[in-house]
Amino acid sequence: MESQYKSETGKADILNLYNQKLEDLNINYQYQEVESSFGKTNVIITGDATKPPILLVHGSNGCAPIALETYKGLETHFQIFAVDVLAQPNKSAETRLSMKNDDYGKWLHEVIDNLKLNNVTLAGFSFGGLVILKALEFKDTNIKDVFLTAPAYIVNGNPLKALFKVFIPMKRYIKTKNTKYVERFLNELFTEKDEFAIQFLSKVFLHFKMDFTPVPVINRRDANSIKTPITLIAAKHDLMFPGEKMIKRAHKIFPSLKTVVLLEQSKHVQNNRDNERIVKRIQGSLE
Repeated sequence: MESQYKSETGKADILNLYNQKLEDLNINYQYQEVESSFGKTNVIITGDATKPPILLVHGSNGCAPIALETYKGLETHFQIFAVDVLAQPNKSAETRLSMKNDDYGKWLHEVIDNLKLNNVTLAGFSFGGLVILKALEFKDTNIKDVFLTAPAYIVNGNPLKALFKVFIPMKRYIKTKNTKYVERFLNELFTEKDEFAIQFLSKVFLHFKMDFTPVPVINRRDANSIKTPITLIAAKHDLMFPGEKMIKRAHKIFPSLKTVVLLEQSKHVQNNRDNERIVKRIQGSLE
């Protein structure tokens, strides 16, 4: 299998930052390597083993420690399983799955089954939302409810805006290695400046083969088949997946849509204050 990393040195740099982020979280955790038909999946397990399970799915060009930081606070209410999505800059296998079929859904259910999780809650951000919706399309069983924050796969933003504000700065950084272009890119997507994101993505853009496949959107028939309760958290100023547009379509296509929240001040990536609001909402699902 061809590596998604451009060099071993680049891979080492990225995984060093992965380890740094995990240690900075200052949590008790363990790794578990889970077999799947698509390759090995790395899972970080933390939280209270006597509590219900929740599985976290990070966004594109991300990793499990970032998801653990995003959903910080759940560890007192859940046993947390944070997955490294395949073919992303993390510790899982480098098998690139297709967004056009049910690969991601099949993979996530294999992970859930091999971890022996029952009635699991799923929470995911951005591309992680696509993975979760693919899992619901594939098999709408053994999942208690889902929380999707600024998810991919429901609507897409204006492609010209994305080109000029996101992809061109990214390409300029790759060509010049000037971090001002990374900061320009992140300023369009992040509600608040994130120093770790600057460090991590600066390495990812240079040393990892990113997937630029256009993100599809779920069709009405498949959305209508989902019975699992969905809580949708959308961001009003989201360049990639506009919040108001997303909520409007979600109401039309998801019969199991339970709750909708529009983060009025948020860009695509939420700040800590909004992440805390999301965590409290997930905690409230246990009441």
